[in-house]
Amino acid sequence: MSRSCELTGKAVQSGNNVSHANNRTRRRFLPNLCNVTLISDALGQRYRLRISANALRTVEHRGGLDAFLAKAKDGELSMRARLLKRQIAKKIVEKAVA
Repeated sequence: MSRSCELTGKAVQSGNNVSHANNRTRRRFLPNLCNVTLISDALGQRYRLRISANALRTVEHRGGLDAFLAKAKDGELSMRARLLKRQIAKKIVEKAVA
């Protein structure tokens, strides 16, 4: 399992530990990933996702998983999230037609 957020694409970054004597050693900056269950209003189902704490705040700010995915770019979403986005968009179109 990769250490990256399924919704924002935030992943591991690398950098240096810099001591007082300016010695540099490589280190990794890990994203703050959380296993959460989010509910899709359009589909009426729960989905378990591994997302960053920052993404969770953004999902709540935008008004839920459906609204977040509607605005999200496909390039930063995981394959599961892209599939979920397409399913939600399809369901919303079906409700609008009916």
